[in-house]
Amino acid sequence: MLDALLVQLNDISFHVQNRSILDSVSLSVRAGEIVTLIGPNGAGKTTLVKIVLGLLSPSSGSLVRNSKLRLGYMPQKFHLDPNLPLSVTRFLKLTQKADAAIEASLREVGILHLAKSAITSISGGELQRVLLARALLRKPQLLVLDEPVQGVDVAGQSELYQLISHVKDHYHCGVLMVSHDLHLVMSATDTVVCLNQHVCCQGHPDTVSSDPAYLSLFGKKGVDSMATYTHHHDHQHDLSGHVVDQQKERAGR
Repeated sequence: MLDALLVQLNDISFHVQNRSILDSVSLSVRAGEIVTLIGPNGAGKTTLVKIVLGLLSPSSGSLVRNSKLRLGYMPQKFHLDPNLPLSVTRFLKLTQKADAAIEASLREVGILHLAKSAITSISGGELQRVLLARALLRKPQLLVLDEPVQGVDVAGQSELYQLISHVKDHYHCGVLMVSHDLHLVMSATDTVVCLNQHVCCQGHPDTVSSDPAYLSLFGKKGVDSMATYTHHHDHQHDLSGHVVDQQKERAGR
């Protein structure tokens, strides 16, 4: 039995003056599912997120959202005045006044010990967890994350993706995530949507990673960066996505 459909985009297009930002994009997110948008800069990923959030209206197409859908949002960039005298708890109180809810959210993301710390003094990875805690205060049915590991070191990125998977399971929410971190995100997602103003390909990470459209967009470097995480089977692909005959390859050496 399929989980509840949270949001569905049907042939969404978005234009600014005479420039096309998105062209006939369709995708859906269900409860308990992580859907990740990947693509180059300028592909329209953030614009698509803003349409899902209701911050932008599409030029054409339709957006269907579950009735009274609760959204949690973690932005790509968040700038704070370094002189702002605000603790982590005081910052979260701007969203949620209840101390118990704030404590539970901070505990969920593993930073309860930072509750009284000045938000301007914490690390980049810790700030991302604070922003995730803020998004969780709404107990979202759909969690929208725009580049959630921005400014986080490699070890912290892996931990943060694991945390996102944990949050998805705990709240049984859907997750729509934007990422450039192909080598990590492909192991932490159910469905990948490769976007370059239109949907180039979409599906399970193993399927997308061998799709000619993906290979054309990201090239050998992108494929190699994912291999450790997605190619667990007993064969290899060439750059066209075809299975390599390893016996012939060894015979030719």
